[in-house]
Amino acid sequence: MRTGVIAKKMGMMRLFNEDGRHVPVTVLALEGCQVVGARNEERDGYFAVRLAKNVNKPQRGEFAKAQVEPKARVAEFRVDNADGLLPVGATVSADHFIDGQLVDITGHTQGKGFAGAMKRWGFGGMRASHGVSITHRAHGSTGQRQDPGKVFKNKKMAGHMGDRQRTQQNLEIVRTDVARGLIFVKGSVPGAKNGWLLVRDAVKVPTPEAAPFPGALKNDNEAPVVEDVVIATEVEVADTPAVEADAPAAEAAPAVEAAAVEAPAADAGEEKKEG
Repeated sequence: MRTGVIAKKMGMMRLFNEDGRHVPVTVLALEGCQVVGARNEERDGYFAVRLAKNVNKPQRGEFAKAQVEPKARVAEFRVDNADGLLPVGATVSADHFIDGQLVDITGHTQGKGFAGAMKRWGFGGMRASHGVSITHRAHGSTGQRQDPGKVFKNKKMAGHMGDRQRTQQNLEIVRTDVARGLIFVKGSVPGAKNGWLLVRDAVKVPTPEAAPFPGALKNDNEAPVVEDVVIATEVEVADTPAVEADAPAAEAAPAVEAAAVEAPAADAGEEKKEG
């Protein structure tokens, strides 16, 4: 059993296969999904990997100990043994899942606010003809007689609709983009845009042998050398044309001053002739 990842739902789009058919996909982004700790059997009684994404202030000490920037979301993923653990501080990349793999995605559904019994539970309501006054969409009676004289729990009534944790199973990974940290999943997943999701290997089907074990990690040690080239280019461009551009400006300056001096003299001669 491998660890899962914490992903962010970016929205839906479509991708085209080689045969020209388009597939509706949900785009998931891995934004700095780092390992902040591990659970072992000797201390905790089980093996698990702790991943984080942006958490609150009281947990800063835990991240300082792991030398990881504070996150807002923390989740644990159970693994079979110590071989499935990842090093603390490592960042999981998008190629943790392979194309064609099936995954289970857990998230919170969209909240609908306070809803009545007909919308929330699909009740048919009361008669819309004569004999019913103002209670056409009412859910009817809720309790019994004096015995037991109460409303039992889990009675289908009006209340908060949506915002429940749900897991969509056996969703297919269509494609992964390692450079941008994106995962394209076929179909829809629970939750609204910018919501956090937990992506795991499917439990009802075996994990593909080509999937990296214990996981695919991002290499942050590679430093790009593009900045040095850009700085050197800016210096060369700034030094060379600056000298050439100043010379014409210096030559043009005396001509402008001479014209400014000669102009009043011509005007003065014309005034003397008129006098």
